[in-house]
Amino acid sequence: MTDQTPPSDAPESEDPRDMVRRVLEEARGAARSQGKDVGRGKTSPARRTGHAGKRRSWSGPGPDVRDPQAFGAATRDLAQSRGWSKQVAEGSVLGQWTVVVGADIADHATPTGLRDGVLTVAAESTAWATQLRMMQAQILAKIAAAVGDGVVTSMRILGPQAPSWKKGRYHISGRGPRDTYG
Repeated sequence: MTDQTPPSDAPESEDPRDMVRRVLEEARGAARSQGKDVGRGKTSPARRTGHAGKRRSWSGPGPDVRDPQAFGAATRDLAQSRGWSKQVAEGSVLGQWTVVVGADIADHATPTGLRDGVLTVAAESTAWATQLRMMQAQILAKIAAAVGDGVVTSMRILGPQAPSWKKGRYHISGRGPRDTYG
């Protein structure tokens, strides 16, 4: 059996944490005697700046502006820097119509245009056009929640288009002949 005795300069009832602190200070002292800069940790100014005025050439383990960005975040930053945020919001209303208003409304109504804050919506039937007119305040609230206030200020809801009786390229204005049906 081997008998292990503690070093002569350490008392036998020394706390293990105190022993770790003492050994750490001894290691730091030995490193300082060799001219090394030790014991500053992560918050030291020397560690943050690196070499005097020299820029890092690698990304490192943390996030960096040169790291790949998500496409949505990159386009959002580009739109903000160029002042395109309003146009992007207007495009979102038209492009994400199903997500903004819901599948039920999107199945029966289609946005056809957005100009000066007025959204034009074409309904598939007169009944749906009437229903959309009654729900107009709720639809505007959904749009404002999805893309922001002020993008769409009002809605113009159109029913289905009546069939055209004009045939061919040419048309003569006026009443026309009245003896068509006998």
